[in-house]
Amino acid sequence: MFNILFVCMGNICRSPTAEGFFLSRLEQSRLDIGTDSAGTHDYHIGYPPDERAVLEASTFGVDISALRARKLVTADFTRFDLILGMDRNNLRLINQMRPADATARTALMMDYAPELGIPEVPDPYYGAQEDFGLMCKLLNVATANLLAQLEADMGQGDG
Repeated sequence: MFNILFVCMGNICRSPTAEGFFLSRLEQSRLDIGTDSAGTHDYHIGYPPDERAVLEASTFGVDISALRARKLVTADFTRFDLILGMDRNNLRLINQMRPADATARTALMMDYAPELGIPEVPDPYYGAQEDFGLMCKLLNVATANLLAQLEADMGQGDG
C-alpha cells in the first residue's frame, strides 16, 4: 500500500483539509492508498479541524469533522511514502526532522497544481472565511492532480 501524509503547522486547517479532499477523491479510485495528516508543531494535538475549515470543506461535499490533530514524528518518515508540506516553511521543518533512514519523499502540496501559479497553500488560520475558501479551491485542484498522477504512475488510470 502507498501511504501519503499531509502536513501543515498545527494540523487543524490545511493538512486535514488536504487529507479530506484526497480521501473524497480516492473513493472513486481503485488505488489502495493510506492517508493521514500531521502538524510540524504540537499546538493542537487531539483537536478537531478548525470550524471554518470544516464549514468550507463541506461546501465541496467533503467532511473533515472526524479528523484529529497530531504532530509529525520521525516514524512517519518510514511509515509514509510521500509527505506533502503545505508551504515552504513547513517543508523546511519536515526536512529538518528527516532521519537518516527515511524512505519517504517530501514535496510541496502545490507542486501538484503548477497551473494555478500559487506555490504554497496560504495559511488561513488568522484570516477570514474567504481565506478558507481559497484554501479549499487550491486543495481541490491539487488533490485531484495528485490522484491523477498516482493513477498514472501506478498504471491504474481509466485510459
